[in-house]
Amino acid sequence: MAGLCGVLRRQNLFSYVNPSARHVPNAAARRRLQSYLQASRLPAMTTDHATANSHPLERDAQVAMSHHDVSPNDIALGVVIGRASEYFDFFVFGIASVLVFPKVFFPFADPLTGTLYSFAIFALAFIARPFGSIFFMWIHKRHGRGVKLTTALFLLGGSTAAISFLPSYDSIGVVAIELLAALRVAQGFALGGAWDGMASLLALNAPRERRGWYAMIPQLGAPFGFMVASALFAFFVVNLTPEDFTDWGWRFPFFCAFTINVVALFARLRLVATPEFTRLLDKGRLEPVSVVDLARHHALDVWIGAFVPLASFALFHLVTIFPIAWLALSSDRSAGDFLMVQFSGALVCAGAIAASGLIADQIGRRNVLLISAGLIAVFACGSILAPLIFGENAIGQTIYVNIGFMLLGLSYGQTAGAVTSRLGARYRYTGAALTSDLAWLFGAGFAPLVVLYLSTEYGLAMVGVYLLSGALATLLALSLDRSEMRQM
Repeated sequence: MAGLCGVLRRQNLFSYVNPSARHVPNAAARRRLQSYLQASRLPAMTTDHATANSHPLERDAQVAMSHHDVSPNDIALGVVIGRASEYFDFFVFGIASVLVFPKVFFPFADPLTGTLYSFAIFALAFIARPFGSIFFMWIHKRHGRGVKLTTALFLLGGSTAAISFLPSYDSIGVVAIELLAALRVAQGFALGGAWDGMASLLALNAPRERRGWYAMIPQLGAPFGFMVASALFAFFVVNLTPEDFTDWGWRFPFFCAFTINVVALFARLRLVATPEFTRLLDKGRLEPVSVVDLARHHALDVWIGAFVPLASFALFHLVTIFPIAWLALSSDRSAGDFLMVQFSGALVCAGAIAASGLIADQIGRRNVLLISAGLIAVFACGSILAPLIFGENAIGQTIYVNIGFMLLGLSYGQTAGAVTSRLGARYRYTGAALTSDLAWLFGAGFAPLVVLYLSTEYGLAMVGVYLLSGALATLLALSLDRSEMRQM
């Protein structure tokens, strides 16, 4: 205000806006004042509007970022970085559930039982995730989107990093297992709060003829996160002795998680803290609603949406986590060597995700999901009829992994839009988060545990049976959900 008054005094205009002033400026001065106020009105209203509708803990950040324009490329980059950091945390835990935890936290059990125990703890995060979404939606309403995101990502990165400091079972006994389980629950709880609405915002603002392409962009975070996690573990497995890796080498990828999450946090806050981003979210009505309200209007849609991507989510851990476990328990192949095979498979997955966007823009998202689910069903039948192709030789294992990753990319690339296509704009923010949480819980959370147990009891063909059930669930859900024909 002092600066404005100084300008007015220098222009001899202060009396124009000061009712007590006796001097009346001339017409030229009045025009200069009107031009000044007109030029400053739009940014002032934009900033004030965003600040007025934000919460106190966010206002300083919004004012500081008030001149930053948000482009679709900014949103896309923020989405990919954010998703990659989240997947990195989960894949680090998944890989360690096979290579580390049975030896460090379950040394009293045989390797198979120790791995099953580890997979049981692995599943805890998927149970906790919907509760985290509900809790952080409340944080969002009370304190704003930026506070919610900051709290969630610090909890996610801190929980993952804290695992690197856990003592072994030999040091503190069963308390080590309890701490591991508690930190895994914290990971899942935090991931529920990491939903920032950028994926939905990207889809809502995409050109209609390019919505398949924009829908696949957030999904690229999965292969990128897996590539970083698998490369880190492969480096330490190959370059350390088994004793050193079990003692301290495995801890480094977990420790890196905090730094990666902080980088992702600032990349996302750079967008979330801007008034322009707030305006775009307000325009798309992307605000949290109560779970009761969502259930009253879209309960059936949420359940159908949770089953639409089941083929993709069932395949997800059957080409990432489960193969490592099977080879570690039944093969002499080096884990580091196989992790690099999976790294190349993740590259194939990223390319297939991009291809799914191009194909969906030509034939429609629903058709892509139908075709990919059918291909996954064929792949599952092949695994039932010829399971030993994967189990006995390195070439078969490499073929299995790469085909699996390719099919995963084609199907997973369009699941982001599939789970929310039936939701109205008002319910999309909360509905997208909870629908995705349920899809992960049903399709992927227990997959490594269930498939490893069934495979050891009844043979490797059980991998195909489990995968086929997911493909059939997707085909059934798509037959009930005709709205997927639309490019939402």
